[in-house]
Amino acid sequence: MKELSLNNTRLDGRYDIQSILGRGSYAEIYVARDSLAAAQSPHKSVVIKALNVFLQNDLDTDLERTLVENFQTEAVALDRVRHPNIISRLGHGTARDLRSTIFHYLVLEYLSGGDLARACREKSLNLTEALFYLEQVCAGLGHAHQNGIIHRDIKPQNLLLTADRKTVKIADFGVARVSESDSPVTRVGTNMFAPPEHSPIFAGNTGMLTFTKLTPAADIYSLAKSAYVLITSESPKFFTNQPVTEFPFSMRQKPWAENLVKVLNKATQSDSRMRYQTVNDFWQDLSRIKLLAEEEDRDAETKILTAPHQIPQPHIAKGYTPLAPRQPRFNTSRDLKLKNNFSVADNAPLVVRLENYNFNQSSNTQPLPIEKEIVPIYEELPRFTEKNKQTSLRRFAVFIIFLGLFAGILYGTHNYLRGRGVLPQISNPFKSQTGKTNTDLNLRPSPSNKNDPIGMVSKDSRVKILSSSDNWYEIEVVEYGRPKDNPNYADRGWVYAKFIKVEE
Repeated sequence: MKELSLNNTRLDGRYDIQSILGRGSYAEIYVARDSLAAAQSPHKSVVIKALNVFLQNDLDTDLERTLVENFQTEAVALDRVRHPNIISRLGHGTARDLRSTIFHYLVLEYLSGGDLARACREKSLNLTEALFYLEQVCAGLGHAHQNGIIHRDIKPQNLLLTADRKTVKIADFGVARVSESDSPVTRVGTNMFAPPEHSPIFAGNTGMLTFTKLTPAADIYSLAKSAYVLITSESPKFFTNQPVTEFPFSMRQKPWAENLVKVLNKATQSDSRMRYQTVNDFWQDLSRIKLLAEEEDRDAETKILTAPHQIPQPHIAKGYTPLAPRQPRFNTSRDLKLKNNFSVADNAPLVVRLENYNFNQSSNTQPLPIEKEIVPIYEELPRFTEKNKQTSLRRFAVFIIFLGLFAGILYGTHNYLRGRGVLPQISNPFKSQTGKTNTDLNLRPSPSNKNDPIGMVSKDSRVKILSSSDNWYEIEVVEYGRPKDNPNYADRGWVYAKFIKVEE
């Protein structure tokens, strides 16, 4: 076993590793401070999830490839299902620790409120509080299913809370199923919460099932078992791979107990076809029980909104944005070590000890410590004196004057030739064309998906088509399908043409 050497280090020139949160079979989780984030930023503290393929001594090429692919799949899944109630990916990278061990990492938002399993141990939730959290999980999970992602490991330990414990977010998409084409169905999850179709307890033996196809009903099963924990504050171990049939004795006399057991029983049937098929259907039955719970708690002081919704509503915490960072492309160690001298491995940034930094200077001007074997790629710039400044200003002013004269001559020549009929009138072929978006779209500054989005156009927005390039349209939003998530988003940019329904 070879653990990463990251204690008291700075990663990527900005993330100060503070402590380790946990260590799994192939990953290490750290909490870090983003030295470049503003003091009031909700993402001042972040989580670094580092993939360490060398934690096990039995590593082989195929296993490493699988681990790296799963790590990248987690990043892809998080970006595809970006939602207020799903943990957000903030970045990624590849680096070397203090012993030059190469590792890939994801930067995730840090949720300091702990998980719902701990919340239930510290204080029993009443039904209204439990349903408040379950509605948020249903909103996030339903969004994931709509985008083709099945989580496969829903449990209270993977439902994390913000510092104020008002927002819950689904975490750990490391074993998520990204598409229905993935096969065969692997045995993943936790026995108490995993449905029979992918429970590890049935590895190599699914003869008791007549239908083994993996569907969103698998997550609904796990969510129902998690709901049992939130409502009773007890483990569902007595119902492992079995439907929920009753509550603990102390809760059986509650006015909502019988109806709620029926809902959880349907959601945890062994045959996935007998369960709720969508999260919305599951929530609709839960929302009816919410009215009974509120009547029971009507004299209790609570700050939780009590109006039930037929469609589960998200709860948005400060700092959420629907825009995802650049998608990672992780390689295996074999790929990284193809060359011995100037390979990617050699150029992967080193983490450095924090004591090597002079924190009395601004982080924007303090250069990173450079190891001896790394050649600096820049030198100190010449001093910018007042004389240099005046000379540059004079040159810039002369350039602007000549540019203006040239533009005026060009414009006058163009108008003269067009007036004499030498140049034809040019009209915009898209002038009268409008369209409507058939899904949420990222708005980009140029016709390419290799640049960062500058905004988002919601589904059913009316747009004016300004120009086209290959499979892209340059558009201007005339009317949004729903209010903008961020008032600073741009209203003009490039989108994939196939997602615009052009109006005749």
